[in-house]
Parts: sequence; C-alpha cells; structure tokens
Amino acid sequence: MDFSNVAVAGVCHVDAPHVVSSHTIEAELAATLKRLKLPPGLLDGLSGIANRRFWDPRMPVSEAATIAGHKALTLANVDRRDVGVLINTSVCRDHLEPSTACITHHKLGLGPDCLNFDVSNACLGFLNGMDLVGNMIERGQVAYGLIVNAESSRFVVEQTVARLARPDCDLQALRGNYATLTLGSGAAAMVLARADLASSRHRFTNSISRAATQHHQLCVGDVDHMTTDTQALTAAGVALARDTWRLAGSALGWTPQSIDEVVLHQVSKVHTIRITEALAIDPGKVLAIYPEFGNIGPAALPIALSKSVEAGRIEAGSRIALMGIGSGLNCTMSEIIW
Repeated sequence: MDFSNVAVAGVCHVDAPHVVSSHTIEAELAATLKRLKLPPGLLDGLSGIANRRFWDPRMPVSEAATIAGHKALTLANVDRRDVGVLINTSVCRDHLEPSTACITHHKLGLGPDCLNFDVSNACLGFLNGMDLVGNMIERGQVAYGLIVNAESSRFVVEQTVARLARPDCDLQALRGNYATLTLGSGAAAMVLARADLASSRHRFTNSISRAATQHHQLCVGDVDHMTTDTQALTAAGVALARDTWRLAGSALGWTPQSIDEVVLHQVSKVHTIRITEALAIDPGKVLAIYPEFGNIGPAALPIALSKSVEAGRIEAGSRIALMGIGSGLNCTMSEIIW
C-alpha cells in the first residue's frame, strides 16, 4: 500500500529498568545443563544475547505503554485532545478484556472521540498498527494516530526457568523452550500525523506484506509457556523475508544499495546474520540491539528505530527500511523517508 499524506511526527522507546544476564539465567539452570552434558555459555554463545531487561514485578504493560505514549506525544508536540485513534499492538496485555488499549487510553487522558483497540499479530503487530493508522489518515478519518507497544517477559521467562530446572527436564524440552529464554521487555510508541500538520518531514510512504501461514505451528506461545522449533522457524522466516524483499524491490524500488538504514525486528545473532546475508544487506546498516535487550517481540522494531535516531545514524532524507516477521508466519516491509 502507498501513503502520500502520512508523516512520522515522533517515535520513542522506554527501556525496562532491570538487567538480567544470560549468565544469571544459566546459573539457575546449572544442574540441568550439567545433567544433560551441555557446556556453560550456551545461551549467550548461540543467541548472541548477553542481557535482557525486565520491568518491576507486577507492573502492568498498560503502564509501560502509557509512559511510552506520553513520551511520544511530547516529542511530537501533539495535544492529546487531537489524537483520533490509539492502537495497542502488544503481545502481552493486562487482561483478556478490557483491551489494553482501553486502559492505556484512560491513563493517557485521551478524548472520548478517540478510537482505541488492540491489534495482535505476534512480532508484526507494530507495523500492522502503522498501516492501520496510515490508512485512516489517508482516508481523512483522523489527523493524528498513536501506536503503542509494551512487552513484559519476566513471568514467562521465570516460569520457563522453573520448568527447565526440574529433574525431569530432557534435551527435547530444553530445545523447545530455548527461545523463550531470549525474551526481553521494553516499550515504544509512535505518533503518525497528516503530513501537512506534522512538524517533521519524516514521511511514511509504503508498506508491503506476505503471508506463509503454513508455518503457524513453529512458534506457539501462551502466558507462561512458549515452544519454538528454532531452526525451522529461522529457515521459514528467512525464506519469507526473501520473498517479501523481492516484492519490495519490484514495487518500491528497493536494493541493498538504495536503503540507508535497515531496521529489523531482532530475534538473535543467528537470525540477524541469516536475514542480512539472504538479502545481501550490509550489516553496518543495522543497529543491533539484541545483545543487550534480547528479543522484545513487536516492540523490538520501533525501539531499534528510536535508538537509531537517537544515535544519529539517520539523517534528513535517509531511506529507512522497516522489516518485521511475526510468528504465523507473516512478513511486512515498510519505508520511511526521513
């Protein structure tokens, strides 16, 4: 889809405060690793993730989303009374109902005429939220939209560690739960605006998507348990990314040389290397955040974008490729001209 009248008025991230190292997690699993004759340093060595972050215990994700949303509105200099839609794209949520968007809407003090709802699509949720708000702006339905995301991995990681520490844990169980140990926490938010109203010139221009839902069984997550066929998921994800990249080349004119910054949903070292190699992308165009933050689900991509802006990697006129893959599998690639 093409957008002619949509601008990124502000994007921000909020880091969770508690750093938890892979070494700490492995120490809790020392007996299991020893019994299964596995070497120390396995988690960091295979994933490239040295640390991940947690929120305070029992902190609701709506609170983290609210902090990010307030920060984005302030950065964009947008009055909350002018926001026409709020979309929460978190995998994690306060309750099954009401929606986390509803709670965040209240905490942000948004108006009664501001639509609010959740969009859930695994790690692709934030890009889907951007597409929805972009379309609403193009149609003239709203002038400003706010997309928020907050992920909290503390509970599922702690539950997984407790399960893997049991004496009946075998190698198959460890492999199936390995990816869960890489999860991190964080929050992000973005304000999209009608281009003539935005103080910035950061244009959200295009988006293209592909589905490969025959792979829906490769990563299945619940509140306290996630099982992943890591190798098969990586292979299928890379194949889908390659297919979507070819479409982006035809529809958007993308080449490895024409893109200035590549903002990836980051899972691990192996995943990032495989994606950049498959698409012939210069790794120097990717800001790697996974070593210190882990896999933050759908928050990873907007956090990486915000950190790239903060680090001065993106300049006026930079052509930015946003690339996300969500369990299921679905892939979206979008473009921002900064």
